[in-house]
Amino acid sequence: MKSKNIISKFTLGVVTITLGVTGCAGTGEQFNTSSGSVEKMTVATTESVEVVETEEMQSEVSMQPITYEYEQELNIIDDNYRNYYEIFVYSFCDSDGDGIGDLNGVIEKLDYVQDMGFNGIWLMPIMQSTTYHKYDVTDYYKIDSEYGSMEDFERLVEECHKRDIDIIIDFVMNHSSSKHQWFVEACEYLKELPVDAQMDASVCPFVDYYHFTKEKLNNTYYPVAGTDWYYEGSFWEGMPDLNWENGIIKKEFEDIAEFWIGKGIDGFRMDAVLHFSETDKQLNIDVMNWFYTYCQSLKSDFYMVSEVWAGLATITDYYASKTPSMFNFDGADTEGKIIKTARGNYNAEKFVNTMLTYQTDFGEKFDGYIDAPFIGNHDTGRIANSLNMNENDMKMAAGLLMTMSGNPFIYYGEEIGMSSSGKKDENKRLPMIWSNADMTGMTKGPKDADAGIKSSFAPVDEQLKDETSILNYYKRGIRLRNENPELARGTIALVEEVCDGHQAVITKTYEDSVIAVAYNTSDEEIKISIAETEVAGMGIRGYLTLQGEVITLQDGILSMPAQSICILK
Repeated sequence: MKSKNIISKFTLGVVTITLGVTGCAGTGEQFNTSSGSVEKMTVATTESVEVVETEEMQSEVSMQPITYEYEQELNIIDDNYRNYYEIFVYSFCDSDGDGIGDLNGVIEKLDYVQDMGFNGIWLMPIMQSTTYHKYDVTDYYKIDSEYGSMEDFERLVEECHKRDIDIIIDFVMNHSSSKHQWFVEACEYLKELPVDAQMDASVCPFVDYYHFTKEKLNNTYYPVAGTDWYYEGSFWEGMPDLNWENGIIKKEFEDIAEFWIGKGIDGFRMDAVLHFSETDKQLNIDVMNWFYTYCQSLKSDFYMVSEVWAGLATITDYYASKTPSMFNFDGADTEGKIIKTARGNYNAEKFVNTMLTYQTDFGEKFDGYIDAPFIGNHDTGRIANSLNMNENDMKMAAGLLMTMSGNPFIYYGEEIGMSSSGKKDENKRLPMIWSNADMTGMTKGPKDADAGIKSSFAPVDEQLKDETSILNYYKRGIRLRNENPELARGTIALVEEVCDGHQAVITKTYEDSVIAVAYNTSDEEIKISIAETEVAGMGIRGYLTLQGEVITLQDGILSMPAQSICILK
């Protein structure tokens, strides 16, 4: 693994302070990551600190808050640990004015993605399809024309890699479209088949690609028009399930994987792996292992994250596939551990013990696992709705996510507090709100989305200017991850003597480096005494607070404002 030393600059105002920073240390001094300011900071560096102040600036300072420009070295490791941004291309950014997002629109926003600190993107389905969501693939080798061309995609991959951004794409292997040539030819064959005859795959191999039967086994089976045959479509009649009990289809998907890896992608997000077989979990696990092993044979650092929409026990079981990541649905959505902690139904002590459970359970199944925590995605309601538009709770949820192990996945628009409405999928996939004044790049979104769904929070362009916005909170949280590789990769241990209700402290150890993470999930300031603990010699490295409040460490007492997180090293 190679380390990339990247310099990042924040411009926030009037006074200029230039820092050559290798770390923040010392009792009673702190670096205010939340506000971008410096309070009594002791810098462990040979570089000088220079403050240039004019008479004009002095008069300004007396009338307005002092703000700063600073530089700090990041420590971004080039491996499969990434901060991922989930993009629904249809609703993200429109480059050609037709109201539909496209690949060139994604390219136009890559600088924004990079500036936020993301170093991975997940594109929801981009292959040829008949629907707006594009989970019904009609051709696995083509880009949907609404999104652009294969040349556009190749340029997107190139531009991502220029910025050290990995790109993974949604891969739908549970089903195809009913308009896919495989299914069309299979149905045409069945129409010509005599009533009493059996299917013969040697005549039409595509009949073995799907689950065809003479019986309607349940309400997920649909008739093949003009025949007495039925087929399985677990999600929708327009998406017939593929038959993974028959190995003949494996070669098709090996070829498809080779094609896309040849285009430069870095991984797949695997859709609906629970449903390869509705009754045989081991078959699902075996299919995942085979497919990942094959992809890895083509690209040694290939990444795969799978949708196992289930409880903790099932997610854990699927790590037996020896594939890198499963989306952590235990922590996600309205009743997930992250949101419950943010709104006070769960506390810091329970939260850090839950993280320890993930580490133990997942690690026992596969010691190479990379957790994939998230708060919400394209199938769930927006967290703004789950948290009743409470900005403080939304920030707390983001902070919890940003300090979890593994690869956090952030759904586009979460960083600005976008809203959704009800259970309708289209309402969860609304246009990204770049500006209220400049409509450049704005999409129309899914045509069947309900009208009148408004965000309670400002668009991107306004939040970028507000240092206490939700967006800038996310940005600071991602920056902490990029400064401290231990957050994603470190082995967790509890500092048990100070874990009590809404306060908790853990350590994370990665190679020979140790950091501590302290949490206050309450609505009040707390003081945590760390003087007699294993982290007593550490100093403040950075922190997340709601409105730029300061966290202090004095005489072994860590003073933490309401709903705050502090990194110590």
